[in-house]
Amino acid sequence: MAVRTRVLAAVLGVAAVGMLVAGVTSYLVQRERVDARIDENLAQEVEELREFAASGVDPRTGGEFTTVDRFLEVVMTRNVPDRDEGLLALVDGRIAWEAASGVNVRLEDDREFVAMVAEQGGTTQVRPRSAETEELGTLRYVTVPVTDDDDPALGLYVIAYAREMEQAEVVDAYQTFAVVGLASLAMVGAVGWLVAGRLLRPIRLLRDTAQRISDTDLSGRIPVTGTDDISALARTFNDMLDRLELAFAGQRDALDDAGHELRTPITIIRGHLELMDSADPADVEEVRVLVLDELDRMRRMVDDLVMLAKAKRPDFVHPRPVELDRLVDEVLDKARALADRQWRVDARVSARVALDPQRITQALLQLISNAVKFTAPGDVIAVGSQLTGDEVRLWVRDTGAGIAADDLDRIFDRFARADVGRGIDGSGLGLAIVSAIAEAHRGTVTVDSRPGEGAIFTIALPLAGAVAADDLVEEEA
Repeated sequence: MAVRTRVLAAVLGVAAVGMLVAGVTSYLVQRERVDARIDENLAQEVEELREFAASGVDPRTGGEFTTVDRFLEVVMTRNVPDRDEGLLALVDGRIAWEAASGVNVRLEDDREFVAMVAEQGGTTQVRPRSAETEELGTLRYVTVPVTDDDDPALGLYVIAYAREMEQAEVVDAYQTFAVVGLASLAMVGAVGWLVAGRLLRPIRLLRDTAQRISDTDLSGRIPVTGTDDISALARTFNDMLDRLELAFAGQRDALDDAGHELRTPITIIRGHLELMDSADPADVEEVRVLVLDELDRMRRMVDDLVMLAKAKRPDFVHPRPVELDRLVDEVLDKARALADRQWRVDARVSARVALDPQRITQALLQLISNAVKFTAPGDVIAVGSQLTGDEVRLWVRDTGAGIAADDLDRIFDRFARADVGRGIDGSGLGLAIVSAIAEAHRGTVTVDSRPGEGAIFTIALPLAGAVAADDLVEEEA
């Protein structure tokens, strides 16, 4: 059973049970109230009869009643029954007087009931009773014996209510309630079906999208509207697909690049091994040195590719508060041993910045290593740091050969090399690693260069969690 159907069935089931319990409870309460009202009316009729017997006079003579028959005649004439009330007067077990025409409940027509109350004529207990008859159904009645000291006849005044007739309004009302309840359930079902479909639509789309996704196509996404929990689930799924697509794309690019770049050293090694004269020790030694050099280059390339693959992971960087001026000094101290250059600090800012010091040091040293490759002894290589607006800037500047304008757009791509760098040792992954470290910090790396005028590589990082001082100290090493 589909989730949509199960949810709708549960909602309708709960609603139906609630309406049924409320309806049945209310119906039973209303029936009890009708029965209580019937008993109150019967008690009131008996009380009025007693008051009339105590104080009433015969309108014909103006004096007291002398016969039971005359008393019952006057009582029956004066009393106007309710809509579902019936009246009957018996004298010595026979019907003496009937209610006026137009009364709904004709007790005299129910011979079974007349015979039953005639047998109860001698009782002195005036209390409501119930009787079941084929003619009138359930009757709630009371019998009041009427006697006179001067008349030996025994009279019986009968007041009865047809219970089914009194309950008819309640029954009709709750039949209407049942019809309205069923219509309401149908409306709730229709609205619930539409609402459940709307809420569960992202889940269906998620299922369909998941079925369409393969390891070669992760472009499918779920269209999301709304702000409910299901929509949030769809957005989370789309975010997961974005991360997976990015990771798979990175893996494919890495494999493609690695396959392309590793093919050259493998071809070189294979060619020299095939042409090597195993009987010539000098040739063997020369090939051995060449093979080891190519293998070292392959190892560095693989290490760099592994580094780039890790850069996409959320735990690639571990930011913590770092003294920026101390970081710049430490990087410069490590760089001095790389080559004979004029090492300088362009600017130093005193600030505490949240970043990963190891990764930033790695990026700066990579930029410095590149600067060493493209400069000569006596050239300047400078580092610096600065706070600008809501970001911190770290840079490496050199006065080397510079970079052509056509190479600036692709210099941070994997295995990309500027024309000026052809023949210089390297894997072509250094600047890609620097870019990955900057992106892991939610920052960027840019280059400003002209041929023959050197280059400035700048890493710009957001100032998340930084507490900076305003003092900028410029100095030269």
